[in-house]
Amino acid sequence: MRILLTNDDGYDAPGMRVLRKIAEALSDEIIVVAPAKEQSGASRSLTLHDPIRLNQHSDTEYSVEGTPTDCVMMALNYLFKDNPPDLILSGVNRGGNLGEDVLYSGTVAAASEGTLLGVRSIALSQCILDADQIYWDTAEELAPGIIKKLLDLDWGEGTLMNINFPSVAVADVKGTVVTRQGKRDLSNLLIDARVDARGRDYFWLGYRPSPGTPGLGDDLHAVAAGEVSVTPLNLNLTATALMDSIAKSLD
Repeated sequence: MRILLTNDDGYDAPGMRVLRKIAEALSDEIIVVAPAKEQSGASRSLTLHDPIRLNQHSDTEYSVEGTPTDCVMMALNYLFKDNPPDLILSGVNRGGNLGEDVLYSGTVAAASEGTLLGVRSIALSQCILDADQIYWDTAEELAPGIIKKLLDLDWGEGTLMNINFPSVAVADVKGTVVTRQGKRDLSNLLIDARVDARGRDYFWLGYRPSPGTPGLGDDLHAVAAGEVSVTPLNLNLTATALMDSIAKSLD
């Protein structure tokens, strides 16, 4: 199995080192194409108005001066076009990608692009409660076994997997559960208005949503309970249940 590694925290991020160890437990054929610098919150943005530059670190490893989506596109359509990967692993993200995070996340975006291009893709994130205590070992030790089980299944078309590891030591993990995408309380967005030295206004966004009250079966609930959350995500966003009623209204 040929595995492509990418992320949104950057080529040299601690989570990439963890991802390498996870991949090495699954295969000895690993390629890396990751952003040259952090791209958190980039979602599925593309670099269309600036050149994309490649930095080659070896025959199988590159960093890209662009977004996570750029990285996957360059890997599959240019760098390794003649020998594409069988699996894409994106992460391990420094912090969870839960609830509405999946719409903003560059980690999930890289897995989405891989899925769109026909390669099974998995986003992996290590949740954090204390920045001074990150349980990277939890993702490193548990991810290979979970990935192996997922790869034995038929996901269907247009589906990726989003895995979040709780902020606890491996011994304290309560289990692994299948979850749906949850929803946070988004009322805590802070817009900090400031003025620069030339008298021009500028702003900092402080995005710190609270968990709210997640329901049983949500990804947010699972990691709060010390469980690994596995959420299958579909690329097709059509609200199918509404189509008939809308069609009747427009007839």
